[in-house]
Amino acid sequence: MTTVVPTSEEDPALSVVRFTAEISWADAGPEVAEPQVTSLCMEAQQCMVAGRWLDLASLMLTSADLVFSKTSEKDLECIFTVICNLVKKSDSLDEALEMAKLISTKITQQPNDKPALRLKIMFNLYNLLENSYSRFFVYMKALSLAVDGKVTEHIVPSFKKIDSFLNEWNIGVQDQRELYLSISNVLKENKSSSKESFKFLTKYLATFSGEDASSLGEAKEEAVRTILQFVKTPDMFQCDLLDMPAVAQLEKDAKYAPVYQLLKIFLTQRLDAYLDFHAANANLVKGYGLVHEDCIAKMRLMSLVDLGSDISGQVPYALIKDTLQVNDDEVELWVVEAITAQLINCKIDQMNEVVIVSRSTERVFGLHQWETLRTKLATWRGNITNIINTIQANKLATLGVTSFTDPSLGEERADTLPSHQCSVNSVQAKKLVMGATLGDLTIRYDSNGIRALDSREPVGYN
Repeated sequence: MTTVVPTSEEDPALSVVRFTAEISWADAGPEVAEPQVTSLCMEAQQCMVAGRWLDLASLMLTSADLVFSKTSEKDLECIFTVICNLVKKSDSLDEALEMAKLISTKITQQPNDKPALRLKIMFNLYNLLENSYSRFFVYMKALSLAVDGKVTEHIVPSFKKIDSFLNEWNIGVQDQRELYLSISNVLKENKSSSKESFKFLTKYLATFSGEDASSLGEAKEEAVRTILQFVKTPDMFQCDLLDMPAVAQLEKDAKYAPVYQLLKIFLTQRLDAYLDFHAANANLVKGYGLVHEDCIAKMRLMSLVDLGSDISGQVPYALIKDTLQVNDDEVELWVVEAITAQLINCKIDQMNEVVIVSRSTERVFGLHQWETLRTKLATWRGNITNIINTIQANKLATLGVTSFTDPSLGEERADTLPSHQCSVNSVQAKKLVMGATLGDLTIRYDSNGIRALDSREPVGYN
């Protein structure tokens, strides 16, 4: 943040008024210019004495356009640093907001003239403000300036901090929508940022959850745009759009129902469904700027992903060939393509012409996927338990210990021990025997492993 350091006895604000006034009246000649400059300086002093900071800001900005055209960038930055610092002089947050509006409006009036410098001044103003909404207002003006002045590269890095900004700004839903939509519009101009643009579009649509039908209608156009962006982006294979009310409303919309149907095909069906859709809606697909061949390529990958998730473990070449509608020699190429896109993890068994899938990406993650995950975790847990029990049984068997489970205690216990003391260093056994008492003997776990102790010996769990 720029700091103003006075280098003369004259107040920096008064120096700026004098400097800008002299530029404004330079062509009028000294006889006319000097009285005007003096008059403006006196008016500025009166504002400063009375604490009328908004009026002073307005006075200092009177000749801003002329100053921009006749002053070097270094001097401009200094002048506007002084003007922006006026927001810190006011004790009223409302007045500071009005000054911020006045300054930012003046700075953004000529976005094509020194746009990078203007944006830098806006950032300086932002950092000087203490009111959260004032900061939001200035940020939005800076965003518009960056777009109009074609210097978005200077503001795009700040998008990574939007979530923390939102926590600070504490703005309402309408302002959030404006912000998300503006950011998405900035990013969509850059093809390499299509995923980021899509992310902010989905954030925009998510703000309509719980809204009534009339409010949802406001999001129709953007919902369609989001769907089309998902379909067009070649390396985007999963999303949660189907669950969003702003998108779901399109299913029964006379105009946009086919677009919703297309999304559903890409997220829940296979290539044959898309080809049927295209046969019936070829003009619509073309009209929305979709390339049929690109859609086929993407649907082949998504169909392959679907095969990997539906069939337990093994997918025959023949099934891949039929589902993707490709030649025999193209099957492995598409599998490799899916692996490269990190859609599946698998092994290709060329001898048996089978693809063994160990992981596949879910195109959507809803209730069904959660239930499937729960089942898999339960199975995994059972398998791990069986492995641990087997290891423990083998460890105890080497000691001549017969083990059993006491349902009431939920712990493994031993009923025979071959000697007064034995030791097994086993991490797995730690959870099985922790102080189970057997008559005159106690099973104890400590840093040395498992020991059988005479009950007369003091026992404690370390």
